[in-house]
Amino acid sequence: MINRQLYLHYLGLTGVIALGAILRFWHLDLKTLWLDEIITAIFSLGKNYRDLPLDVVFPLHQLQEIFTFQSGVSCLQIAKNIANYSTHPPLFFCGMYGWLEWLHPLGAGLVAKLRSLPALFGIAAIIAIYGVNSLAFSPTSGIMAALFMALSPFAVYLSQEARHYTLPMLLIILSLFLLIQIQRDIFYNNLSIFWVWLSWTIINSIGLYVHYFFILSFNAQIITLSLLIYRGRSKIINFRQIYLYLIFSICTVIISFIPWLMVSYRHFRSSETNWLSSPQNIEPIYQTLLNWVLMIITLPVENQPLVIQVICGFFMVMFTIWVGLQVLANLKLLWSNHTTHLSIFTLSSFTFFVLFQFFAIAYLLGKDITIVPRYSFVYYPSFCALLAASFDKIRISKYIFLILGIISCIFVVNNLTFQKPFLPDKVADNMNLEPAVPLILVVKYDNYQDVAAGLSFALALKKLRNNDSTIQYQDSLAFLDNSADFSTINHKVPHFYPPNTSQFNLWFIGSSMERKDFAAQLTLAEKITCNIDINHHHRIGSYPYQLYRCGKS
Repeated sequence: MINRQLYLHYLGLTGVIALGAILRFWHLDLKTLWLDEIITAIFSLGKNYRDLPLDVVFPLHQLQEIFTFQSGVSCLQIAKNIANYSTHPPLFFCGMYGWLEWLHPLGAGLVAKLRSLPALFGIAAIIAIYGVNSLAFSPTSGIMAALFMALSPFAVYLSQEARHYTLPMLLIILSLFLLIQIQRDIFYNNLSIFWVWLSWTIINSIGLYVHYFFILSFNAQIITLSLLIYRGRSKIINFRQIYLYLIFSICTVIISFIPWLMVSYRHFRSSETNWLSSPQNIEPIYQTLLNWVLMIITLPVENQPLVIQVICGFFMVMFTIWVGLQVLANLKLLWSNHTTHLSIFTLSSFTFFVLFQFFAIAYLLGKDITIVPRYSFVYYPSFCALLAASFDKIRISKYIFLILGIISCIFVVNNLTFQKPFLPDKVADNMNLEPAVPLILVVKYDNYQDVAAGLSFALALKKLRNNDSTIQYQDSLAFLDNSADFSTINHKVPHFYPPNTSQFNLWFIGSSMERKDFAAQLTLAEKITCNIDINHHHRIGSYPYQLYRCGKS
């Protein structure tokens, strides 16, 4: 009987993992790479921004040549590229480089291959969160946590991003597993605790080299451990030894990060981090609450008619409130139960102190990171663990929750929710208003992030215009720095030759430009006149783009 129960238990876990894997790899390449994913691609291919064709004109059909793998690049060189041209730690990009090298040649499947490694980390996170709840509560609660992680639209969204979110999330889950084990060892006076502390130290040291936000997790774990030790001071036999372990672990993690410390300080002061705005009043609070909604359920509200936005938004909020009321009631019961009290305390403390740091960064440093839902990956593991623990005994609510989770994930993978920032597919669709007319895309850039954004728009445009081989071979792309005289583009690019046709469209993307800044007329190659079409001016975020209709003078 016991063997049969174990068989069914692990069969269920296998099914959950398989379901999570299907959702993460389904339509993995449906969405075009966006700005941040382009940055991932550049550094993970062993390149930096100096390898890009700037201030020259090149055919759009050759765009894929930019995204070729550069062999023989060491992790040290990638780290140097990241230190000089980005604002992130290097370890994820080194790992991605090794992954792409293993998958080489990349061919036309670059998008899926870039996103496949984060998707695998996302699957590993399902297994890891099972371990957390199994240790903290029960194997049944472990299955629930794995199921919630597998069907979370937020987790699926992160897993389909070619970015360093699922890897640090996985490391945070592993560190929470060890944190729970340390908590148990503290209160059960387990003397074989050294290897657990050592593993916890190593994981946190690695995490700091994967994502800077991992330090928020590390801080929250330190505070939680300190509170646990303080609470059990009268019961702990080896009290001094545990404190020495804590001090040794903290010092080791800090020392391990010293080689990257000055680089991280320079990154923090970089202008590339200034895009985060200062919070207004209680914005961080309600934005955090909205992020919790997105972790549970997501329905189509982005770029939808107002009626659909209102209906879907209202249903999402009401459903989350209903879930929240049940979760709070059951967490109280778990808190009052002596067998689960410490686990609830540990996970709740971790979540609270991560959120406390989020608000401190927003209000004290003037960088409102709560406005970006994906940054919630730092505390999502503990959020998921607590949610699963509270739903463990509620069968009907559980089924409703899971059905809506599946529906939400279907919306995510089909690009109806969690749409890519700056909407490269929509921008390309607007630019492709006349598929039979040759096209030139000109991108004015103030920094390398503008270049990455331009490349994302160009990739989406190329994907649309590949259907007509005659036209695509006449399409061109150019990046011009902001010192150019845009009334006569050939002033900056003397070899700006238009397609071999008398008429073509020119789309001009001007970073941070206002509509009035676009010239009424442009001159190409000293003989092509381009007149502005005032009926086709668009803006997505900080990127306005304007259509010019060009012909020989």
